[in-house]
Amino acid sequence: MKYLRNNVIRVGLEALYFSGAHHLLRPLLSGVGAIFMLHQVRPPREGEFQPNHHLEVAPEFLRATLDHLRSRDIDIISMDEVHERLVQGKFARRFAAFTLDDGYRDNRDFALPVLREFDAPCTIYVASDFAEGVGRLWWIALEAVIAKTDLIEVQIGNSALRLDASTAQTKQAAYDRLHDWLRALPGEHDLEREIGALCARYGVDMPALCRELCLSWDELKAFADEPLLTIGAHTITHCNLARQSEEMAAQEMAASKVRIEAALGRPVQHFAYPYGDRDAAGEREFSIAAAGGFKTAVTTRPGMLFAENAGHLTALPRVSLNGNYQDTRILPVLTSGAATAMWNGFRRIAAA
Repeated sequence: MKYLRNNVIRVGLEALYFSGAHHLLRPLLSGVGAIFMLHQVRPPREGEFQPNHHLEVAPEFLRATLDHLRSRDIDIISMDEVHERLVQGKFARRFAAFTLDDGYRDNRDFALPVLREFDAPCTIYVASDFAEGVGRLWWIALEAVIAKTDLIEVQIGNSALRLDASTAQTKQAAYDRLHDWLRALPGEHDLEREIGALCARYGVDMPALCRELCLSWDELKAFADEPLLTIGAHTITHCNLARQSEEMAAQEMAASKVRIEAALGRPVQHFAYPYGDRDAAGEREFSIAAAGGFKTAVTTRPGMLFAENAGHLTALPRVSLNGNYQDTRILPVLTSGAATAMWNGFRRIAAA
């Protein structure tokens, strides 16, 4: 199903490109700016089985994106300036902001050198448990589990399943099945229990994966001195906030802010919702973020920014730079707003 969805999206992007429709729609749909969303930035990996490839872009694609924006005379600004332009209605020039979620080490090693080439600010949203080295990158741990075995045995409810994982195709099918099951579990403790059991059964050290991939506090402290960089919060545990009690959701947001400020010695004023879709962040979470003192908070809901977003500063949409679509031809489509407008049924604001 995910393979089919990816193909549908790819066909849609190519149809917009080849038809030239994005040129006609740009004046209507491009808005005043966009916030681009990334996770990992690193050279391409080898191997057919890469279920998290959508979360990774190559430095060359980031460079091509920045070059495209500069060629269109679009300002590349920080999230502080995004807030300022939206609040003050400064829309004489179109703008773009770059955001990277989770706090991966490759953001420093591969993204930062490219951003420096273009003098482009960015915001890194840090999950504080990841910086502590104890976080659960469960989607990466699941990939590691499936990569090292040809057969997955797992208990789902009352059913004992044996999933073939002997080829890249069957590994992907097993990953999709287990990912959807884990994501749908009712609580974070359920997710922790089930992914913990899988890791124990197949010899995957989840904290070691976190320490391998994510920046530590010491590394973040040095990284945060970079003038182009802003550090934002991304909860403590990278939990689905919508599935927490209101008290726990507020604690995840507030405590992550306090932890980062204490560790780095600088204010944290911007937030990103983990997962960030409609199932993970809604009106309650948007209100909590505002009450918690965040100037902005970003979702993963696709969309361009419009003047009306000034009334929804803790429900801002983003444009994903998706590793599955690293084709420079789609960049004019993405910046035109045509693709996200079609996804949103041509609604300018989706903040409920």
